[in-house]
Amino acid sequence: MLNILSRLRSKILSIAHQIGDRIQQSLKPDTVSLVAGAARDAIRSKAQLIAENALLRHQLLILRRQVKNPQLSNRDRIKLLLLARATPFWKQALLIVQPDTLLRWHRQLFRLVWRRKSKPKIPHTRITPETITLIRQMRSDNITWGAERIRGELLKLGIKVSKRTVQRYLPPETSPATSPSNQNWGTFLRNHAEQIWSCDFTQVYSLFFAPLFVFVIIELSSRRIVHTAVTAHPTDAWVAQQLREATPWGEHPRFLIRDNDSKYGPHFEAVAAGSGIEVIRTPFQAPNANSHAERFLQSLRRECLNYMLILNERHLTKVVREYAGFFNHARPHQGIGQRIPVPPKVEPPQTGKIIAFPVLGGLHHDYRRAA
Repeated sequence: MLNILSRLRSKILSIAHQIGDRIQQSLKPDTVSLVAGAARDAIRSKAQLIAENALLRHQLLILRRQVKNPQLSNRDRIKLLLLARATPFWKQALLIVQPDTLLRWHRQLFRLVWRRKSKPKIPHTRITPETITLIRQMRSDNITWGAERIRGELLKLGIKVSKRTVQRYLPPETSPATSPSNQNWGTFLRNHAEQIWSCDFTQVYSLFFAPLFVFVIIELSSRRIVHTAVTAHPTDAWVAQQLREATPWGEHPRFLIRDNDSKYGPHFEAVAAGSGIEVIRTPFQAPNANSHAERFLQSLRRECLNYMLILNERHLTKVVREYAGFFNHARPHQGIGQRIPVPPKVEPPQTGKIIAFPVLGGLHHDYRRAA
């Protein structure tokens, strides 16, 4: 029984080998008989012969590459597919690859083509530079807004964009994934500028080197000087009294920024709490946290005190008040777009003679048109 099965298996394998050899022989070009090949080519069309020659030539170019096993690039595969399509005798013309390999390449190319064709077509709309600028401005002004929130705001304005488009134009340094969860100090000042005052001291020496202290309170949104005072002895009670004078008739801010000077004591804190003011202390050794008051004191020194000899406390009080009045009602400020902190209630005339009014004995001038 085993001998019969063994013989049957050998017979089947022999038949299979013979069939495989015949298939391979049929796939190879006919190089045995030159006459038979020429006779077969005589009945072909000129276009078929040109295509077959191009197919063979391209395979020879690949074989001429100075490598042991030349690798076919995607461009080579596409060329072979296109050339094989132009001749019905492409199987006989193949030398370096098997017909099954070429068919497999065709199926792969077929998948790629139809994958691209079946992909949903999304109309590409160009977004205007103004919209891009608006997206970045919204993100800069509102650090808690994400792409979807900004998209909703744009839709409210009649600008239709997708969430992915908004994400594409968000600044990387302020993207929602990397932005801090809490607002920074600069954002806090911008968001609450109309409700914030800031106060600070600066020290001045009189003609005979007596120390004097200038105390100022400034409103952040308008850069208006709310209150100024001068003393030689800045005690806690004196500073508290200045805060009372700066907040008459219930006029007071929501926040008051101050540094960690010991002049601000319990009396000052009690007056602030009684007025409904939340006092915010700046960090130690961080003058930039109180930059608005620091900047005014710098202007006071650079534009006024550096050009004068201060006689006494009374003289310094007069000088500071005059400069503060000039600062509020006549001096344009860069931080608010070259506007005046306290603009005139009546619109000034656009024509007329220009008159210069001296300030601080002619150190500065206020230019106005004659009515």
